[in-house]
Amino acid sequence: MKEDIWYTALRNRMVDGQIAARGISDPAVLDAMRRLPPRHLFVPENLRDSAYDDCPLPIGYGGATISQPYIVGGLMTALIEPKPGDRVLEVGTGSGYQAAILALIGCRVTTVERIPELADLAQENLKQADVEDITVITKNGTALPKSEGPFDGIITTAAAPDVPTSLTALLADDGRMVLPVGDRDLQVLTCIHKTGDKLTVSHHGAVRFVPLIGAEGWTQI
Repeated sequence: MKEDIWYTALRNRMVDGQIAARGISDPAVLDAMRRLPPRHLFVPENLRDSAYDDCPLPIGYGGATISQPYIVGGLMTALIEPKPGDRVLEVGTGSGYQAAILALIGCRVTTVERIPELADLAQENLKQADVEDITVITKNGTALPKSEGPFDGIITTAAAPDVPTSLTALLADDGRMVLPVGDRDLQVLTCIHKTGDKLTVSHHGAVRFVPLIGAEGWTQI
């Protein structure tokens, strides 16, 4: 019980000091991050005391990470303007934390992970956190057929050299996608708003993510 209270206090401090204080004002995003998911369930056990710190943490499997809470849980979520009932695609499931936040907002979430062990880990983490109704697919995220769409929002948690056309094709009219775009070492957080055949692009600061692997990403080295 004391541990639960302690983690709840850390979570509230994270939301107040790292998310709301840095300009994220969407009440649905803040509420989801404050209520659940317990972020410490989505990191390796030996790193749980650092789960609510303002930094990414390693989760294994060739350099995979759970990203800084502000960037993924807060900013990237807010940029797609999620609403209950929206269909949202996440490319790069990782440990499952981002998918859990989207589900708690009320989105219908499909999340794609190319590493089978990470997909299994995410499903176990989501079960422990008691977050349901998330479809986890083991596949390369840029290989989804257009028939899987359309999605109202897409979040890509791996860096691409350019905006993948395979993903913009999956966006619904008035849909939004956010992803890091740049080279393998440094990227710009990029938001795409699709209106009919028009794509409006906005930029939201420098970020550093693991590379997107695949036809529209990078070759694995």
